[in-house]
Amino acid sequence: MPKMKTHRGAAKRFRRTARGLYKHRKSNRGHLNEKKTAKRLRQLRKPAIVKPADARTVRRLLPYG
Repeated sequence: MPKMKTHRGAAKRFRRTARGLYKHRKSNRGHLNEKKTAKRLRQLRKPAIVKPADARTVRRLLPYG
């Protein structure tokens, strides 16, 4: 059976943790940040864990990740 291809777009957005979960960068941090509170921007800095409902999809996109 041939090797599976990694979805390159997903590979740039998701990283696997040591426990096998997937982390990603939070949205709403790209632009128009001036009107967002400092607290909100600070909380958006931390990476988030992919929800279990979406983890199956990410796992398929990253067969070797």
